[in-house]
Amino acid sequence: MSSMNIHEVMAHLPHRYPFLLVDRVLECEPGKTIVAVKNVTINEPFFQGHFPHHPVMPGVLIMEALAQAAGILSFRTMGSMPDENSVFYFVGIDNARFKKPVTAGDQLHLHVEILRNMRGIWKFKAEAKVDGEIVAEAELMCAKRDIV
Repeated sequence: MSSMNIHEVMAHLPHRYPFLLVDRVLECEPGKTIVAVKNVTINEPFFQGHFPHHPVMPGVLIMEALAQAAGILSFRTMGSMPDENSVFYFVGIDNARFKKPVTAGDQLHLHVEILRNMRGIWKFKAEAKVDGEIVAEAELMCAKRDIV
């Protein structure tokens, strides 16, 4: 199980500021699981409008952070890197639940497990935790598509 710093994360994801939502990988077991971190700071651009009087990280961005962690796990599992000829898309989010708001100063721990990979469609069990408590969870489905 290997960790990854921000430079290695950026090599495994095409996302960049302000949409890169994984800061570090704590552990990754290709073909199985990943645990990654997103540090949530008051400087996040979404806090300016969501909500100015009570900053809360949007749930869709928590799902996106989980999907990015899933993307790293997928690339590590396939033994490949992202390229300019393909992209991973969300193709489904099932059973999404948001249990507690995520605010500035929180550290999201992104736990993702591969459930299956059939015909290029990956399915993951994903949980976001703050201080060991689940704040969001879902089953995510992603597919790699060639860019034409």
